[in-house]
Formats: sequence, structure tokens, C-alpha cells
Amino acid sequence: MIRSKLRTLLLGGGSAAVMLATALVPATASASPASATPAAGFWSCTVPPGYTYSATQNTLSCGGSGFRTYYFVQPPSDGLWACTTADGFTYSATQNTLDCSTGGGFRTKYLLRTPRTGLWACTVPSGFTYTSTQSTLDCSTSGGFRTKYLLRAF
Repeated sequence: MIRSKLRTLLLGGGSAAVMLATALVPATASASPASATPAAGFWSCTVPPGYTYSATQNTLSCGGSGFRTYYFVQPPSDGLWACTTADGFTYSATQNTLDCSTGGGFRTKYLLRTPRTGLWACTVPSGFTYTSTQSTLDCSTSGGFRTKYLLRAF
């Protein structure tokens, strides 16, 4: 009786230890965010020119002492939720998220869009004008209403 209770206790404790160890193991460099296409991006210690990033994590792998930011970098593309805007793109929505944090706290994430006539966008890119506006929370980067523009190419 005492042996079976002891065995049950030890097995339960062992299972809990395995679950805790699994939860504490950091994500590997091959892991990618659910919203990212794995073939289109990679984890990097820097963001190369012409790229944006869609997620961050802390790592000890990028040199120096202590934790550094590790970026999931991707080429900008239409429909990508990115932590930065990119040349040649506008954005049509924002979200407040921890995905882009480089030092703790919430940051803005942008839904990148290729500019085209008929697109409601948060900015008016070069080569475009707008034919209508609306006041919306879609484009907010710090709370409050912002203007959204109906784009038209020149």
C-alpha cells in the first residue's frame, strides 16, 4: 500500500518536472511565428536592409553579455503583419502587440499593403492621391481615431 502510493507520487512528480522543463526550454531558431510563412523568413540578430520583421524574442545567441533581441525577418509583402513599415508599401490596419517588443511593453504592428487604386490605407504613398477619407481606429498607433484614405493612383 505504501509502496504503491510512493510510486504514484514519484511518477506524478516526474511528469510535472518534465512538463516544467519543456515549458522553460526556449524556442529554437527554426521556429517561426504562426502568422509567418517559414520559407519566406528567418531568425536573425539584425534586420537586413530591404527586410522587415514580424516577431521578436530574447536570446543569448547574438553576442555581448545578457539577452539580445532576435528578429524574425522577412521581405515585405502584401498582407504581412510587420513590426515596421516598408518602402513601397502602405498599411491598412494596426494592432497593439507584444510580438514586436524589443525591450518590453506593447508595440505597433502594421498590416502591410501594396498600394493600389481602391484600397483604404492609413497613409498616402508617393504616386497616389485619395478620393475619400474616414475617421477610424484601424490606423491608430497610440490610441484614438486616425484618418484612413481611399487611394487613387495618378
